Amino acid sequence: MHGHHGHDHHHDHAHHHAPPSDKRYTVAIVLNVAFVALEAAAGFLANSTALLSDAAHNLSDVLGLALAGGAAWLAKQQASERRTYGFAKATVLAALANALVLVVACGGILWEALRRFIAPEPVEPGFVMTVAAIGVLINGATAMLFLAGRKQDVNVRGAYLHMLADAGVSAAVIVAGAAIWITGFDWIDPAISVGVVLLILWGTWRLLRESLDLALDAAPSHIDVAEVRAFLAAQAGVTAVHDLHIWAMSAATPALTAHVVRPEGSDDGFLARVSDEIEQRFGIAHVTLQVERTQRDDCAECD
Repeated sequence: MHGHHGHDHHHDHAHHHAPPSDKRYTVAIVLNVAFVALEAAAGFLANSTALLSDAAHNLSDVLGLALAGGAAWLAKQQASERRTYGFAKATVLAALANALVLVVACGGILWEALRRFIAPEPVEPGFVMTVAAIGVLINGATAMLFLAGRKQDVNVRGAYLHMLADAGVSAAVIVAGAAIWITGFDWIDPAISVGVVLLILWGTWRLLRESLDLALDAAPSHIDVAEVRAFLAAQAGVTAVHDLHIWAMSAATPALTAHVVRPEGSDDGFLARVSDEIEQRFGIAHVTLQVERTQRDDCAECD
């Protein structure tokens, strides 16, 4: 006897997301795109790797926001006979693409910075400081857009803190420009570049690792699979649990399938109660359970 139960509603108790139509994200993207173009051009004109690395840092914000927005739109598209899950996985692929682009960009900037350590090149410190000051203003103003609601929404809070950090990086570039102006040491510029690159890589490593795991259908990091297995095994009448799989249908929508051995069988009440408790305790809204009366002889997990 087999029992199947699945929920079609979309609750997520682990993450809270601002709607894709939130105009603050659009404004943030427009402001940052304009500043990235300005800073990159200024970096070439001023011969400053510090400005170029800060431009890459700001570009990471634009990529993150744009990819997330595009993936959110794709995730809302209807499923088809061929793509039965729809395009929900696009959010995971977007995060992975974002991380890979950042790593490649950081590699290029790091290579140029190391080359300039060996053969320092003259930098225009006044130009560097002026452009970085504009960066402080733009990133600070963008952070203020996300001031409201940051305590209630984890994504709004993340955007707020990220923009504040960007303003801090631009401030560091101002300090670098001032130090070059005072001391005449051109090696300060690539030194700041290396620091910015390391900061980007530190923030990107977790994104890369988590998005790669999700692309490979690993269980989301915030879900303890052993705890879920123990919960299922502790249900009344259940003697074994096997073929438990937890994966991400999208970056924020986990799903679960499992076989449970229950000699007395099952009914809709048992399946509904267990599924609802899994949603409440673990934030997994898409649950499919198969109930078996007898234990298979070839079930190694059941032992």
